Amino acid sequence: MHRSPWWFHQFETLVNHFIELVVPFFLFLGRRMCIVHGLLQILFQVLLIISGNLSFLNWLTIVPSIACFDDSSLGFLFSSRRGGVKERVAEMQLKEAAGEQLPLGCYVRKVVNISFGLLIAYLSIPVVLNLLNSRQVMNTSFNPLRIVNTYGAFGSITKERTEVVLQGTSSLDPNDPAAVWEEYDFKCKPGDLKRRPCFITPYHYRLDWLMWFAAFQTYEQNEWIIHLAGKLLAQEEETLSLMATNPFAGRAPPRWIRGEHFKYKFSQPGGKHASEGRWWIRKRIGPYFPPVNLQGLKKFYEDRNWPYPVRD
Repeated sequence: MHRSPWWFHQFETLVNHFIELVVPFFLFLGRRMCIVHGLLQILFQVLLIISGNLSFLNWLTIVPSIACFDDSSLGFLFSSRRGGVKERVAEMQLKEAAGEQLPLGCYVRKVVNISFGLLIAYLSIPVVLNLLNSRQVMNTSFNPLRIVNTYGAFGSITKERTEVVLQGTSSLDPNDPAAVWEEYDFKCKPGDLKRRPCFITPYHYRLDWLMWFAAFQTYEQNEWIIHLAGKLLAQEEETLSLMATNPFAGRAPPRWIRGEHFKYKFSQPGGKHASEGRWWIRKRIGPYFPPVNLQGLKKFYEDRNWPYPVRD
């Protein structure tokens, strides 16, 4: 999809704006338009899932869309046997239409629904004012209950993809030009240039996700990545289970680990790199963090009260 023609990307953008800005108002246009809203929202999220985009976030977005379908539209999911859910719902609807007295629970539910709706409307006032503000704030809650907020997966989107690649070496001197550095591959994030991008759904690869965000900042702002390096230096099994490959499997652990910063982009279909089986093209930006060894990290761990990793 990334290499689709420009007109297709413009069409994608138009559809995205239509689904997110126009379709939600279908909820107020009666039963049929409410069902149309649910169908469009679910279809949109399924398309995002197929594109391998945001993993579990798409599934979470589908859940509230199910509320757009009433009993009649979902009736085919239930058995038509006598005394079943379908028959009981039909009886309740007939009683309501005939003006008969409904169970007390139905009225309690209506009162709760109306009260909850009024509460949401009241709490949403500062959220709406924030959206209309030229200095709007992202990912913020406006009340202690945290019921309404301006949550978003991203505050902004970058145009380039940078990645941190972890490399280890068995060399005694990490500054030796002859030192051989071997790369650790993660389960899904870009690394090996010849590995096809993986399909992420519904499982969320949290470590890969954190590595992506770490590439936006420095290692000083993401100290956990040095913690990870220490775990890899000790070859802890629990940590290695989060990785796709361990270049030192069956061998002594690495003496040093470093982080390298690269800019990644997709190879051009039909181009030189693609003909060599490369999905990615990368360019080195520079070091992300300098070579570290287990002994040198001891004080770093102690200062933060982290358990010091021990090699088996």
